[in-house]
Amino acid sequence: MQITEKAWTEYITKMSQISQKAAGLMQTWVQKKGFENDKALLDYAYALSQHYGQAIGALACQMYEATAAAQGGIVPPAEIADLPEYGEVAKAINGTKKQSELKVPSTLARLVKQVGADTTLKNAAQFAWVPHGDTCAFCLTLASRGWQYMSKKALKNGHAEHIHAHCDCEYAVRFDRKSTVAGYDPEKYLEEYNNAG
Repeated sequence: MQITEKAWTEYITKMSQISQKAAGLMQTWVQKKGFENDKALLDYAYALSQHYGQAIGALACQMYEATAAAQGGIVPPAEIADLPEYGEVAKAINGTKKQSELKVPSTLARLVKQVGADTTLKNAAQFAWVPHGDTCAFCLTLASRGWQYMSKKALKNGHAEHIHAHCDCEYAVRFDRKSTVAGYDPEKYLEEYNNAG
């Protein structure tokens, strides 16, 4: 079974819309209220991370269960990964503020995206990092690894290995050795990475 390009694009578009909605709301809040009140900023960022983290986690669960059903896999219901804790949100937002306050919304988007990736890997038996759009060199390297079996090594401190802002790459799962995502070609990604120098 192959996940069609159309189905995969719809899924990653929805994932991106969720994280970008959170970033947009954070941007609007910052434009109205600024950065003077750290507690209010962190409280709002945390609330957004919980709400949109739950939404993106639920979408990852739906994709997991739909993929399992399409491939004939019999699996327990998927579970959403842990949402970011307040301290984790505070550390990320405060660290970003030191670099550039302009990047706070994209940091929030990354925290939300992380929940989706963590949810996929938490439930996966086999997974692959599938690039999309303008892909960075590190994402190409991860994609070139091909399908991998889930292990503790794939999650570092409970999180997916590589999640960054402004990235539409996503983890895919499969339940047999034949299934894949349309267009996913690990050898091509390795060649692209090597040619990029």
